[in-house]
Amino acid sequence: MTAFRFLCLAACAAASAFTLFSVQEDARAAEASPAPLLDEIRESQATTWRYDRIMGRKLTRFDRSVYRSPSRSYRRWVLGLWQKRSAKARRRAMHPPHKAAWLCIQGREGPWRANTGNGYYGGLQMDLSFQRTYGRYLLRTKGYAHRWTAIEQMWVAERAYRSGRGFYPWPNTARSCGLL
Repeated sequence: MTAFRFLCLAACAAASAFTLFSVQEDARAAEASPAPLLDEIRESQATTWRYDRIMGRKLTRFDRSVYRSPSRSYRRWVLGLWQKRSAKARRRAMHPPHKAAWLCIQGREGPWRANTGNGYYGGLQMDLSFQRTYGRYLLRTKGYAHRWTAIEQMWVAERAYRSGRGFYPWPNTARSCGLL
């Protein structure tokens, strides 16, 4: 009887050791795999570049050396760099230079999702020509302005402002907001 118990205990110990060892090997293999880090880097880059496009800025430069380097510490450093860039781009995008003016205009024009059927879309009532000129990327990827976020609409209007048009595309509303 004792020999039988001993054999059962030995078999159980061997099975649990094998399972523990294989789980540890799987964890080490997953840790050594570069794919998760590269995926996170790509995600942070895509977020940064989306904000760059929204703000009408040049895309943040990227050195492709991270794909050639086998060093995990270098890849972690690059991931941290892109996460910081992404956070900085988001903070910058959330605060357009004339945000208070755009909010005033929107308050008098209509809701951000406005599609009244009169040829003007969004909270800043942009026509199709305006959207093509200043929001080509968003028009292509998301459709008309009533499908854009409020921040995206403000940045498109900001591009028009910076091009020299000022607040004149909204003459009556800008006047009532004290902008003209």
